[in-house]
Amino acid sequence: MKLQLYVLRTVATRILGAALILMSILQILDLLDVTTDILDRGLGVAGVAYYAALRLPRLFEQVAPIAVLAGGLFAFSQLARESAVVAMRASGISGYRIVAMAMPAVIVVMLLDALCGQVLAPRADPTLADWWRNTTPVAERKAPTPRTFRAGADLVIGADASADGREISNVTIFRRNAKGILVEKVEAPKALYAGGAWTLESPKTTRFVGDLAQASTAASTRWPTSLRPQDVQGLFGDDSAPTAASARRALENGGSDRPESFYATHFQSAFASPFVSLVMLLLSAPVALANFRSGQGAVLLTAGLGAGLLFLVANGMLTALGESGALSPFLAVWAAPAIFGALAARTFLALEG
Repeated sequence: MKLQLYVLRTVATRILGAALILMSILQILDLLDVTTDILDRGLGVAGVAYYAALRLPRLFEQVAPIAVLAGGLFAFSQLARESAVVAMRASGISGYRIVAMAMPAVIVVMLLDALCGQVLAPRADPTLADWWRNTTPVAERKAPTPRTFRAGADLVIGADASADGREISNVTIFRRNAKGILVEKVEAPKALYAGGAWTLESPKTTRFVGDLAQASTAASTRWPTSLRPQDVQGLFGDDSAPTAASARRALENGGSDRPESFYATHFQSAFASPFVSLVMLLLSAPVALANFRSGQGAVLLTAGLGAGLLFLVANGMLTALGESGALSPFLAVWAAPAIFGALAARTFLALEG
């Protein structure tokens, strides 16, 4: 039990240290670009702290895999240099158990990664964007760019949306029949989401029947669509990756402004992303069995770091191919973790054997 706690503590502290260092570097670089603007707006140090706090979920999501790789390499190399691995193996503990002892720390990182990517960041991003827009001086504000997207079979143009995604202004909806022919256009100054449904205020409806156009107005009307406020936040926000829930709704005729392959890839990626940290642990594990006196340790350290960076590049390239539809979404998301995980396991087996 003491050995297990020692290994777990060593790996956990190294991963935590690597994560804090990497997040600090990214946070500093980010703040260098915005601190002057925040102070010029009279928001003070509190504004800088508020901005930094809202950026933390995205930063952790970015650094989590690299932190596990760096922390694992440092931790296992320390255990090997201290001959702790030799002592544990002499007492009958296999290399597999040594890696298993480090697993709880990586599982915590995986859970935090999933929490940040699927829950915290999707809520923090719209809040940050709305705060930044509202604190921009009036003279520097730019008119919002209208967004065009699909909501089921409808084509929709919206001028702007509220931060919570429950209001869309200057909405134009184009409805088509099964043959793709335009049959109806609805224009409304505002669309509101309340009680689980959308309502169009003061809509003007134009129906096209042959060569005729019949116009009508109403005080309000219901808009039957599976669009949700979270979808609106993503459609009108920055180009952030959709969550598993929003990607699933987009595939089920919810709000979407990109090809189906894009949402199918990100739906798979939402489940695969946390496992990237597990692959990073496997890539760093062979260092624990290295002989540093013979120079093998330095070789395995370099190889582990290079393999981890190559894995991130390959994973990003395959994901891009999946988003464009050039590759199956399942293969695009899971191929790199499976290949690099298998190579890491093969290397570890060879050293253990």
